[in-house]
Amino acid sequence: MAEKTPRRTFLKSCARLGAVASALPLAKALIPGGVQAASRQSAKKHIAVVGAGAFGGWTALHLLRRGARVTLLDTWGPGNARASSGGETRVIRATYGPTRIYVQMVVRALELWREADKRWGTKLFNKSGVLWMAGAKDDYEKSSLPLMKEAGVPHEIFTPAEAAKRYPQINFAEVKWCIFEPHSGYLLARQSCERVLEAFLAEGGEYRQASVTPGAIAGGEMKGALLSDGAALAADAYVFACGPWLGKLFPDDLGARIKVTRQEIFFFGPPEGDARFREGALPVWIDNGAHIFYGIPANRWRGFKVADDTRGPFFDPTSGERTPSSEGLQAARNYLKFRFPSLANAPLVEARVCQYENTTDEHFIVDRHPQAANVWLIGGGSGHGFKHGPALGEMTAQVALGQKPPDAFFALRRFGS
Repeated sequence: MAEKTPRRTFLKSCARLGAVASALPLAKALIPGGVQAASRQSAKKHIAVVGAGAFGGWTALHLLRRGARVTLLDTWGPGNARASSGGETRVIRATYGPTRIYVQMVVRALELWREADKRWGTKLFNKSGVLWMAGAKDDYEKSSLPLMKEAGVPHEIFTPAEAAKRYPQINFAEVKWCIFEPHSGYLLARQSCERVLEAFLAEGGEYRQASVTPGAIAGGEMKGALLSDGAALAADAYVFACGPWLGKLFPDDLGARIKVTRQEIFFFGPPEGDARFREGALPVWIDNGAHIFYGIPANRWRGFKVADDTRGPFFDPTSGERTPSSEGLQAARNYLKFRFPSLANAPLVEARVCQYENTTDEHFIVDRHPQAANVWLIGGGSGHGFKHGPALGEMTAQVALGQKPPDAFFALRRFGS
């Protein structure tokens, strides 16, 4: 004999069923394809991406486009003043020494940057050309040439005399020879991060501004995460692309593998009416001498950018003060006086303090967490990661969705135990 259902319980059940029934037309109206489409959406793999910089933002966008349900999170927002992906501009170039995978990634990244500009009606990539100046030790440059040729990267070789004839505003003393990449240039940094987020939201992604604390790992998986607003975050998988904070979040696995250093960038004002140091008259340049200095010509009504690529002292990206040092400014001025003599007395118009998150070998990390199969660790930009954002995001999306195996070149096991 069937057990009787209490009248109150029966009425509550009817009310719930009525609510569901009344919601079905709404689901049908709001979601193309109606209830079946709603069911398909709920069945999508949910991936949380922590960090909305160059690596995390592009990863989230590629995951979304490959059919995942994606929640993107960032503590202070994409391209914020503390982020390694913040600031005005970044160099994109294919001269990468003997490392084939980076040359190939630059080629793919350039395709994706151009595709994004066309899709969004933007100009995030600016084809100013890149001039690479080789010093006395030129093994890095020599090993770049066959890989660039193999990858189909257009480039020219200049003697110092030929380079000086083309760019008389540069003093080529102590330069052995030059590589010129006519199809390379610079990227807008902060604006790129913002635009990626806009596209991500427009295409159906969810963004939350909050910091994330990884949850407990048990049974080979991470069991959720906690947000700074007190909410719990549950997803099928997690991608942590947190730049200089990655080692802090996972100290046992990455604390000794990632070192955060303080880097200073200066912008100088060219003389009034002097167009020789603006975009169009001068390419992006990288001077691989005793110190590696690099810079970007004045563009978008901003100053002439100069930075020393030498790794600076340890830096806390959260609490560190971002006031440039007098020593850094003097070093930049000394360099300008030598390499760009007409700018020797140029006024400082802007300055930035940012950071690199350097792995011990200066290569990226794209790998699973050693104890959690549903967690991916992405980082180690090491001062050269921004340009690769679209290509690295595409790669990460593919491996996180099981569409391709992770590349051993970026694996954690390369560091040993």
